[in-house]
Amino acid sequence: MPFTSPATKFVSTGLHRRRAITGFILAVALGGAVGGRADAVKLLNVSYDVTREFYQEINPAFAADWKSKTGDVVTISQSHGGSSKQAQSVASGLEADVVTMNQPTDVDLLATVRLLPANWASRLPNHSVPYTSTIVFVVRKGNPKHIKTWDDLVQPGISVVIPNPKTSGNGRYSYLAAWGHVKKAGGTDQLAQDFLGKLFANVPVLDTGGRGATTTFANHGIGDVLLTFENEAAQIRNNFSEDAPEVVLPPDSILAENPVAWVDRNVERHHTEASARAYLEFLYSEAGQELAAKYYFRPKSAAALAKYPDRFPAVSLFTVEEVAGGWKQAQSVHFADGGIFDRIYQKN
Repeated sequence: MPFTSPATKFVSTGLHRRRAITGFILAVALGGAVGGRADAVKLLNVSYDVTREFYQEINPAFAADWKSKTGDVVTISQSHGGSSKQAQSVASGLEADVVTMNQPTDVDLLATVRLLPANWASRLPNHSVPYTSTIVFVVRKGNPKHIKTWDDLVQPGISVVIPNPKTSGNGRYSYLAAWGHVKKAGGTDQLAQDFLGKLFANVPVLDTGGRGATTTFANHGIGDVLLTFENEAAQIRNNFSEDAPEVVLPPDSILAENPVAWVDRNVERHHTEASARAYLEFLYSEAGQELAAKYYFRPKSAAALAKYPDRFPAVSLFTVEEVAGGWKQAQSVHFADGGIFDRIYQKN
């Protein structure tokens, strides 16, 4: 039997130990590469003013779903403000992974600066609109001014709170809903313009976004009626137990379509395209659609809608296309500098 010195044993044992450790590290590394190492993913959702509460519940629901499918831990941050102001912020450098806006022109703006392709709306179902809303009236408890229709808003002595159509999608939809009310009844453009002139003569203040208008009406006590999205009206009613405002659904109003998109240039830079796209696709899932209905967004899913039969009363809805020729024309005719809104408001 050959003699082995203690020194040789020490070297041999150390060599085996180092090999074992190296093998273990390599196995872990290979195992991570083959099995899929869990990543920490961060997304920024830049949205409009009145979706805060909805996405605060969507985010953890998606995160749990994504982790169960991929093992990755995703964290979603939110940014809110007037829809058009938010779009301008993204165009100017706010690195949104996804945008969830309330009108397509705000997403189109990002295409003009090449943050995403011009055909962005074709990448998800329903022209990238997972849910819709409409404009309703929020009135004081008991509706002391008996406000029921659009015609009531232009009466003398009625104070109306509307966010600024130049900065807020909420404001633009409110404006176009009033315009469409006149046009769908057979009125001319001049009659519609006169009607809007009377309406904005009754507007004491123009906030930059929908949530600011809510604060003006609900917290500061300004106005007899607030024009806002259906989901925001529900939030106001639910948050004021005493002297709670009431929601009035007018006989006719506008269909507010809420488009979503991932921002290609940013997700490529952040390596988040897969999770960003999945986040938006989650809005179309049954879980996402049920949460939309829970927060008073009108879901596209018939199954989700059926679970809330009393939440979304029937109303005659017209589209921007029907009453204003589409968003591109509406923007240039009504809301561009020197457009009809500017001329109306400067007279008041």
